[in-house]
Amino acid sequence: MPLNEVFIAELENEAKATRRLLERVPIEKSDWQPHGKSMTMGRLASHVAEISGWVAHTLDADELDFSKMDYKPKIAKSNAELLEIFEENHKKALNSLKNAKDEEFMKPWTLRNGEHVYMTLPKAVVLRSFAYSHQIHHRGQLTVYMRMNDVPLPGIYGPTADEQM
Repeated sequence: MPLNEVFIAELENEAKATRRLLERVPIEKSDWQPHGKSMTMGRLASHVAEISGWVAHTLDADELDFSKMDYKPKIAKSNAELLEIFEENHKKALNSLKNAKDEEFMKPWTLRNGEHVYMTLPKAVVLRSFAYSHQIHHRGQLTVYMRMNDVPLPGIYGPTADEQM
């Protein structure tokens, strides 16, 4: 099985859970945060929605240099907008994965801010940690935010106290 098919299968599986979670984010509580140093719920939910776009950033380039970009985080104003951001990034990820040959996954990829290099790793490792695991981590964080606000949680890897499968 080609590597791209393995990454596509995992992306599609995780996307189901991400969609279910983003549908339930209480947008009216977008400014809520559990601690002053924590992201707000709206920023965190928007971050979860955008992370799958990092797949394309990883496969379609050999580096990401923060000093060459003017990133402005987007904060969705509705669940529909959250899902729109997610679907747009998911589509880009799928397109990049579908076009990637096995050798592309072994090429080095660098994350930097000008001369300061944070990491250089094979693209397959970056996809797994920087994109996939990163999204799973923040999705879990978002479930805690939602639980603290009495929002019923969907099953992700199995049933929850709110939703039996």
